[in-house]
Parts: sequence; structure tokens; C-alpha cells
Amino acid sequence: MKIAIVKLSAMGDIIHAMVALQYIKKAKPSLQIDWIVEQGFVPLLEGNPHIDTILPVHLKAIKKDKKKLFEQINLVRAYAKNHYDLVIDAQGLMKSAITAKLLGKHRAGFSKDSIREGVASYFYEHKVDIAYDANTIDRNAKVMSAPLGVEITQKMILEKEPFLYYENDTLLDAYLSKEKKNIIFVIGSTWESRNYPKEKFAVIADALKENVLIAWGSDDEKHRAEWIEAHTSYAKALPKINLNTLKAVIAQSDLLIGNDTGPTHMAWGLNIPSITIFGPTPINRVYQTPINKVIKSDSIVDHYKLNKEDFSIYEINPNEIVEMAKGLL
Repeated sequence: MKIAIVKLSAMGDIIHAMVALQYIKKAKPSLQIDWIVEQGFVPLLEGNPHIDTILPVHLKAIKKDKKKLFEQINLVRAYAKNHYDLVIDAQGLMKSAITAKLLGKHRAGFSKDSIREGVASYFYEHKVDIAYDANTIDRNAKVMSAPLGVEITQKMILEKEPFLYYENDTLLDAYLSKEKKNIIFVIGSTWESRNYPKEKFAVIADALKENVLIAWGSDDEKHRAEWIEAHTSYAKALPKINLNTLKAVIAQSDLLIGNDTGPTHMAWGLNIPSITIFGPTPINRVYQTPINKVIKSDSIVDHYKLNKEDFSIYEINPNEIVEMAKGLL
């Protein structure tokens, strides 16, 4: 049996969905699993032994150039020649539902009341019901496993094996310490209101007095990283790195502290201790475990209408994060 999983983006969502693969493969070892993903996230999936083929698309390019639409349609139609027995849309958006339709006749995905773009559900034969405000990881696990008759429990997810794979990068030898604990700071995210202040990250670095490495992905994040480095003796900004090296440095760290964003969720996928800092987003995006902790501002979050003007993350006391970090270290 051959299946295609459509999960195009974003980084955190892809990571939360990938956890299901090890259990699906264990239940159905002969199953061929291909994954359709935005080309920028291909390295995130690379090396995973449970994925047979990674099939990149570039649907984001259509926003800038409408002529790319036909190019991408033809690309997906070419992938459809693999003759999939089932296509699972684990995204639940119109663009992913249309992609799934082009890929194969038999399709599964979320039910109408389980996703924001409910009309997408009309493209599926098998519809999976799970509350829209349920845990994000549970939602992904169920939509990927239920159409295959596989059950993935919360206990199984808590006992998962690490599922992000990487090649070692010698570049990291100059940054990782053998004398001190290595702590990764993830300081950016897609919304400004999800970003914990750089000044408070510096306070945390000063208090922990370990080897802090700051990951960044944009020019703005680079400036923040350099500011933190300039205002503490314990933090260094990493150079610009690719997704493979990001996985590698997180896998070799002792703790990650970061905003609710994709690179922070990598720590969970690698079974590395982490503290995720939440402001305007719900904490049930993640699993809380003995090594994966969260800290949330006092604001109330509406799952159905997130407030990008909620800057309550600024109010979180860095000393609370420091004490949590010491417990994990």
C-alpha cells in the first residue's frame, strides 16, 4: 500500500505531525509513505527512515507569480503517477485539499468542524473528527493514523523515540562547550507579539552563566541576537545556519529556551529539554513532559481568534524561567 501525506508547512506543524510516523510504520511496516511539503522545509524531513520519498512543491511562489500555478499543478500531477492508494491531507487548508485531490482519488482529512477552512473537508472521503482546540500534536497524530486504522495514544507520544535526523556539522565545534552546559535561545517567531524581549533573554543568560548559543533566521533576529551577545558575557550569536545544522546544534544541547515557534519545537522532536514561552498562543500546541516545560503569560487565548496585539509575553518574569531552567539542567 502506498500513501501520500500532504503537510506543506509550517515548521512546527510538520514536526508535530512527524511524531505519528514511527507508530504508523510499526503497525504497518510494509507501507510506503511519501510526504508532500513546501520545498523550504524539505531538510526538516530528510533522513527520516519512515519516509520513503520527500516530494517538494513551491505553492508559496504562486502568490508572487500567478503563472507558477500551472507549473505547480503539473508537478503535483506528475507525483500522482505514483498511484497512491490513499492521500492524507494533514493540513486542512484549501490549498492542501486541492493538492490532495490532484494526487489521488481516495483522500482523507479533517472533518468540517475540525478545521478553520471547513470547506476543505468536502475534498475527502474519510473525514476525521477532532476538536479544533484540541492539542495540536494529538490532532496531527489522529488525522494521519485514523484513516489507516492505527491508534496512537497520548502515552505512546510521551514515550516517542526522537524523530528528527541530521548530519554532524564541524562548524559547531567552535561554538559548543565541553566545560559548560550548552543552552540554545530561539528568539524569533512569525509575530512580534510572540517574541520574548531580548533584554529578558539577556537577563536569563546572565543568571544561568552557561554557554548560551542564539539561533536566528532573519536579519531582524540577527540584530537581536547580536544585541544579546553584546549585553552579556555568556551568550554568542550563531552564524547563519541551515536546517540540518539547526537540528544538529539542538540535538547536542542541554536545554533550549524559546518562543512558540518551529525551532523551539525541534527540541521536543529530539527529546531535548526545553522551555517554550507563550504569550498570545495556546499552550496546548505542545506536550508538557518532565523535560519539556512551558511558561505562559496571564492573558486568555481564544483558539478560534488569536490576538496578534496581545503582547502579554513581555510581562513574564525572566527569573521564573531561570528557576525552571535550573531544574532542567
